[in-house]
Amino acid sequence: MIPRFHCPPDTCTLSPGALLDLPDASAHHALRVLRLGIGDNVILFDGQGGEWLAEIVGAGRTARVALQDFSAREAEAPLAVTLVQGLPGGDKMDWVVEKCTELGITAIQPLAAKRSVLKLTGERLARRIAHWNQIAGAACEQCGRNRVPGVAPVIDLPRYLGQTMKQKEEQNALRILLAPEGGVSLKSLPRPAGPVSALVGPESGWEAGEMQAAQVAGFQAVSLGPRVLRTETAGIALLAALQSLWGDF
Repeated sequence: MIPRFHCPPDTCTLSPGALLDLPDASAHHALRVLRLGIGDNVILFDGQGGEWLAEIVGAGRTARVALQDFSAREAEAPLAVTLVQGLPGGDKMDWVVEKCTELGITAIQPLAAKRSVLKLTGERLARRIAHWNQIAGAACEQCGRNRVPGVAPVIDLPRYLGQTMKQKEEQNALRILLAPEGGVSLKSLPRPAGPVSALVGPESGWEAGEMQAAQVAGFQAVSLGPRVLRTETAGIALLAALQSLWGDF
Protein backbone atom coordinates (compact mmCIF):
# COMPACT_ATOMS: atom_id res chain seq x y z
CA MET A 1 0.00 0.00 0.00
CA ILE A 2 1.31 3.44 -0.92
CA PRO A 3 1.76 5.63 2.20
CA ARG A 4 -0.82 8.41 2.54
CA PHE A 5 -0.30 11.86 4.04
CA HIS A 6 -2.80 14.54 4.97
CA CYS A 7 -1.72 18.00 3.78
CA PRO A 8 -4.26 20.55 5.06
CA PRO A 9 -4.90 23.51 2.74
CA ASP A 10 -3.28 25.90 5.23
CA THR A 11 0.03 23.98 5.02
CA CYS A 12 0.36 23.37 1.28
CA THR A 13 -1.50 23.77 -2.00
CA LEU A 14 -2.02 20.64 -4.09
CA SER A 15 -2.06 21.37 -7.82
CA PRO A 16 -0.88 19.68 -11.06
CA GLY A 17 2.92 19.52 -11.34
CA ALA A 18 3.49 21.27 -8.01
CA LEU A 19 6.71 20.81 -6.04
CA LEU A 20 6.23 21.07 -2.31
CA ASP A 21 7.66 20.05 1.03
CA LEU A 22 5.63 17.75 3.22
CA PRO A 23 4.58 19.16 6.61
CA ASP A 24 7.26 18.50 9.23
CA ALA A 25 5.42 15.68 10.99
CA SER A 26 4.62 13.96 7.69
CA ALA A 27 8.19 14.37 6.46
CA HIS A 28 9.56 12.84 9.67
CA HIS A 29 7.18 9.88 9.38
CA ALA A 30 8.01 9.35 5.69
CA LEU A 31 11.79 9.60 5.98
CA ARG A 32 12.59 8.44 9.53
CA VAL A 33 9.80 5.96 10.30
CA LEU A 34 8.83 4.48 6.92
CA ARG A 35 12.38 4.92 5.54
CA LEU A 36 11.11 6.26 2.21
CA GLY A 37 13.55 7.89 -0.17
CA ILE A 38 13.94 9.54 -3.56
CA GLY A 39 11.85 7.78 -6.19
CA ASP A 40 9.26 6.40 -3.76
CA ASN A 41 5.60 7.24 -4.27
CA VAL A 42 3.22 8.72 -1.72
CA ILE A 43 -0.41 9.80 -1.83
CA LEU A 44 -1.40 13.27 -0.65
CA PHE A 45 -4.86 14.58 0.19
CA ASP A 46 -6.02 17.90 1.59
CA GLY A 47 -9.15 16.56 3.30
CA GLN A 48 -11.60 18.20 0.91
CA GLY A 49 -11.95 15.34 -1.58
CA GLY A 50 -9.78 13.35 -3.96
CA GLU A 51 -6.11 12.46 -3.71
CA TRP A 52 -2.82 13.03 -5.53
CA LEU A 53 -0.14 10.55 -6.47
CA ALA A 54 3.26 12.12 -5.82
CA GLU A 55 6.93 11.12 -6.01
CA ILE A 56 9.62 11.97 -3.47
CA VAL A 57 12.27 13.99 -5.30
CA GLY A 58 14.18 15.32 -2.31
CA ALA A 59 15.02 13.58 0.97
CA GLY A 60 17.12 15.63 3.35
CA ARG A 61 16.00 17.63 6.35
CA THR A 62 12.53 17.50 4.79
CA ALA A 63 10.72 15.52 2.10
CA ARG A 64 10.15 17.30 -1.22
CA VAL A 65 7.54 15.74 -3.50
CA ALA A 66 6.39 16.29 -7.08
CA LEU A 67 2.67 15.92 -7.69
CA GLN A 68 1.64 13.70 -10.57
CA ASP A 69 -1.85 12.33 -11.12
CA PHE A 70 -5.10 13.33 -9.39
CA SER A 71 -7.76 10.76 -8.51
CA ALA A 72 -11.31 11.64 -7.49
CA ARG A 73 -11.56 8.41 -5.48
CA GLU A 74 -13.72 8.64 -2.37
CA ALA A 75 -14.37 6.34 0.56
CA GLU A 76 -17.22 8.22 2.23
CA ALA A 77 -20.19 6.47 3.79
CA PRO A 78 -23.61 6.99 2.16
CA LEU A 79 -25.12 7.81 5.56
CA ALA A 80 -24.19 11.23 6.96
CA VAL A 81 -23.78 10.94 10.74
CA THR A 82 -22.82 13.63 13.24
CA LEU A 83 -21.70 12.39 16.65
CA VAL A 84 -22.56 14.83 19.45
CA GLN A 85 -20.30 13.53 22.20
CA GLY A 86 -20.56 14.58 25.83
CA LEU A 87 -16.98 15.35 26.81
CA PRO A 88 -15.36 12.39 28.57
CA GLY A 89 -12.44 12.62 30.97
CA GLY A 90 -8.77 12.01 30.24
CA ASP A 91 -7.81 11.16 26.68
CA LYS A 92 -10.93 9.13 25.90
CA MET A 93 -12.02 11.66 23.28
CA ASP A 94 -8.87 10.83 21.29
CA TRP A 95 -10.11 7.26 20.97
CA VAL A 96 -13.63 8.35 20.01
CA VAL A 97 -12.37 10.69 17.26
CA GLU A 98 -9.95 8.13 15.82
CA LYS A 99 -12.34 5.17 15.70
CA CYS A 100 -15.38 7.12 14.53
CA THR A 101 -13.31 8.60 11.71
CA GLU A 102 -12.30 5.09 10.65
CA LEU A 103 -15.96 4.05 10.71
CA GLY A 104 -17.03 6.91 8.43
CA ILE A 105 -18.38 9.65 10.71
CA THR A 106 -19.26 12.88 8.89
CA ALA A 107 -18.68 15.33 11.75
CA ILE A 108 -18.02 15.36 15.50
CA GLN A 109 -19.48 17.92 17.88
CA PRO A 110 -17.92 17.83 21.38
CA LEU A 111 -20.50 18.78 23.98
CA ALA A 112 -20.11 20.20 27.48
CA ALA A 113 -22.82 18.37 29.42
CA LYS A 114 -23.67 19.14 33.04
CA ARG A 115 -21.95 15.95 34.20
CA SER A 116 -18.92 16.21 31.92
CA VAL A 117 -15.71 15.54 33.83
CA LEU A 118 -13.44 17.39 31.42
CA LYS A 119 -13.58 21.16 31.88
CA LEU A 120 -11.49 23.17 29.43
CA THR A 121 -11.48 26.84 28.46
CA GLY A 122 -9.42 29.34 26.50
CA GLU A 123 -6.07 28.30 25.08
CA ARG A 124 -6.17 24.81 26.58
CA LEU A 125 -9.49 24.15 24.89
CA ALA A 126 -8.24 25.51 21.54
CA ARG A 127 -5.19 23.23 21.72
CA ARG A 128 -7.37 20.22 22.46
CA ILE A 129 -9.67 20.94 19.50
CA ALA A 130 -6.64 21.26 17.20
CA HIS A 131 -5.30 17.99 18.61
CA TRP A 132 -8.56 16.17 17.89
CA ASN A 133 -8.61 17.48 14.33
CA GLN A 134 -5.05 16.20 13.86
CA ILE A 135 -6.18 12.79 15.09
CA ALA A 136 -9.01 12.81 12.54
CA GLY A 137 -6.54 13.63 9.75
CA ALA A 138 -4.18 10.85 10.83
CA ALA A 139 -7.08 8.38 10.98
CA CYS A 140 -8.00 9.31 7.39
CA GLU A 141 -4.41 8.60 6.34
CA GLN A 142 -4.73 5.11 7.76
CA CYS A 143 -8.25 4.18 6.65
CA GLY A 144 -8.18 5.61 3.12
CA ARG A 145 -10.64 8.47 3.46
CA ASN A 146 -10.00 11.67 1.51
CA ARG A 147 -12.43 13.89 3.42
CA VAL A 148 -11.52 14.68 7.00
CA PRO A 149 -14.48 14.93 9.40
CA GLY A 150 -14.28 18.19 11.28
CA VAL A 151 -14.20 18.29 15.08
CA ALA A 152 -16.15 21.43 15.96
CA PRO A 153 -15.53 23.79 18.90
CA VAL A 154 -17.09 22.67 22.18
CA ILE A 155 -20.55 24.01 22.97
CA ASP A 156 -23.09 23.28 25.71
CA LEU A 157 -26.31 21.35 25.24
CA PRO A 158 -28.79 24.29 25.29
CA ARG A 159 -26.84 26.06 22.55
CA TYR A 160 -26.57 22.91 20.47
CA LEU A 161 -30.28 22.14 20.78
CA GLY A 162 -31.10 25.73 19.88
CA GLN A 163 -29.06 25.45 16.69
CA THR A 164 -30.68 22.11 15.89
CA MET A 165 -34.22 23.43 16.19
CA LYS A 166 -33.38 26.25 13.75
CA GLN A 167 -32.24 23.84 11.03
CA LYS A 168 -35.51 23.73 9.14
CA GLU A 169 -33.84 22.12 6.11
CA GLU A 170 -33.15 19.00 8.18
CA GLN A 171 -36.73 18.13 9.04
CA ASN A 172 -36.17 14.61 7.67
CA ALA A 173 -33.13 14.08 9.88
CA LEU A 174 -32.98 11.22 12.35
CA ARG A 175 -32.09 12.51 15.81
CA ILE A 176 -30.97 9.90 18.32
CA LEU A 177 -30.44 10.26 22.06
CA LEU A 178 -28.64 7.26 23.51
CA ALA A 179 -30.40 6.21 26.69
CA PRO A 180 -29.41 3.03 28.59
CA GLU A 181 -32.95 2.76 29.94
CA GLY A 182 -36.27 3.36 28.29
CA GLY A 183 -35.15 3.71 24.68
CA VAL A 184 -36.40 1.87 21.60
CA SER A 185 -34.11 -0.46 19.68
CA LEU A 186 -32.20 0.99 16.77
CA LYS A 187 -33.43 -1.65 14.32
CA SER A 188 -37.05 -0.69 15.08
CA LEU A 189 -36.53 2.75 13.52
CA PRO A 190 -37.30 3.39 9.83
CA ARG A 191 -34.46 4.06 7.39
CA PRO A 192 -33.43 7.73 7.78
CA ALA A 193 -34.50 10.04 4.96
CA GLY A 194 -31.78 12.55 5.84
CA PRO A 195 -28.69 12.98 8.00
CA VAL A 196 -28.36 11.40 11.45
CA SER A 197 -27.39 13.23 14.65
CA ALA A 198 -26.55 11.14 17.70
CA LEU A 199 -26.29 12.47 21.26
CA VAL A 200 -24.00 10.48 23.59
CA GLY A 201 -23.74 11.49 27.24
CA PRO A 202 -20.60 11.81 29.38
CA GLU A 203 -19.39 9.20 31.93
CA SER A 204 -22.15 9.90 34.47
CA GLY A 205 -24.87 10.16 31.85
CA TRP A 206 -27.43 12.84 31.15
CA GLU A 207 -29.32 14.75 33.80
CA ALA A 208 -33.09 14.33 33.59
CA GLY A 209 -33.54 17.92 32.41
CA GLU A 210 -31.04 17.41 29.60
CA MET A 211 -32.83 14.31 28.35
CA GLN A 212 -36.16 16.11 28.45
CA ALA A 213 -34.78 19.10 26.53
CA ALA A 214 -33.26 16.84 23.87
CA GLN A 215 -36.54 15.01 23.37
CA VAL A 216 -38.42 18.30 23.05
CA ALA A 217 -35.91 19.22 20.31
CA GLY A 218 -36.84 16.07 18.39
CA PHE A 219 -34.30 13.53 19.64
CA GLN A 220 -35.62 10.01 20.11
CA ALA A 221 -34.36 7.88 23.01
CA VAL A 222 -32.60 4.77 21.70
CA SER A 223 -31.08 1.87 23.61
CA LEU A 224 -28.17 -0.27 22.40
CA GLY A 225 -29.31 -3.30 24.36
CA PRO A 226 -29.39 -4.49 27.98
CA ARG A 227 -25.72 -3.71 28.68
CA VAL A 228 -24.60 -0.23 29.75
CA LEU A 229 -21.73 0.94 27.54
CA ARG A 230 -19.00 3.36 28.52
CA THR A 231 -19.26 6.76 26.90
CA GLU A 232 -16.16 6.14 24.76
CA THR A 233 -17.70 2.86 23.54
CA ALA A 234 -21.30 3.95 22.96
CA GLY A 235 -20.79 6.32 20.02
CA ILE A 236 -18.48 3.88 18.25
CA ALA A 237 -20.93 1.01 18.73
CA LEU A 238 -23.82 3.16 17.52
CA LEU A 239 -21.95 4.23 14.40
CA ALA A 240 -21.03 0.64 13.56
CA ALA A 241 -24.68 -0.37 13.97
CA LEU A 242 -25.89 2.52 11.79
CA GLN A 243 -23.40 1.58 9.09
CA SER A 244 -24.54 -2.02 9.25
CA LEU A 245 -28.24 -1.14 9.01
CA TRP A 246 -28.18 1.72 6.51
CA GLY A 247 -24.60 2.46 5.49
CA ASP A 248 -21.96 0.57 3.52
CA PHE A 249 -21.11 -2.35 5.81
